Amino acid sequence: MSSREALLAMQERLARRLQAGPADDGQACWLAVHAGASRYLLPLAQAGEIFPYAPPQRVPYTQAWFLGVAHLRGGLWAAIDLAPFLGDDSEALPGSPSSGLRRASPEVGEEARLVTFHAQLEVNGALRVDRLAGLRGPDDFPSSVAPQAPAPAWFGPRYSDAQGQVWQALSLAALARDPRFLSLAD
Repeated sequence: MSSREALLAMQERLARRLQAGPADDGQACWLAVHAGASRYLLPLAQAGEIFPYAPPQRVPYTQAWFLGVAHLRGGLWAAIDLAPFLGDDSEALPGSPSSGLRRASPEVGEEARLVTFHAQLEVNGALRVDRLAGLRGPDDFPSSVAPQAPAPAWFGPRYSDAQGQVWQALSLAALARDPRFLSLAD
C-alpha cells in the first residue's frame, strides 16, 4: 500500500469516527493537532471535515493570520492559520516581535490540513494546522490543569500525556463567537 493510499485510508477512518461522535465510554473525544510549536485538542463534536491543505484565495486588508477563502467541497470557507492566530511567534512579523502575530508561512508541509468547524456552529471557517496527531480521549492524559487567567474564553484545560507533552484543549464553539476571531479586517 502506497503512502498516499495509507493517508487516504487514515482520513476515511478519522472521518467515520468524527461522524460517529464521542462516546461516554472513554473513547476519543478530541482531534489532536499540531500548529506551530504547540499541540491542541479540538473537540470532535465541534470539528467538521478534514481537507488536505491547498493555498486559499488571498483577501487584501485582512489580519495576518487570515489565509483567505478556500473552496472546499463546493462551499467557500474562511481559512485561518491557527498558530499565528493563537500567538505562536515562531515566525514573527517584522516590527512586532512581542505581538504574537506571524505571517502565514508560504512553506506549508505536505501534512498540513484544513479542519472545518462543524456545521452546527454555523461558521464557514476552517483552521489550518501543520499536522494531525490522531484521536485522543480522557484516558490518554494522566493530568490536567484549568486555564490560567487571562486565558481566552475558548481555552479549555491543558492536558499532559504520558510522555509529558502538553496539549491545550480549545472550544471551537467559543472560538466561533469570539470578536477577535470574527474581525478579519486589518
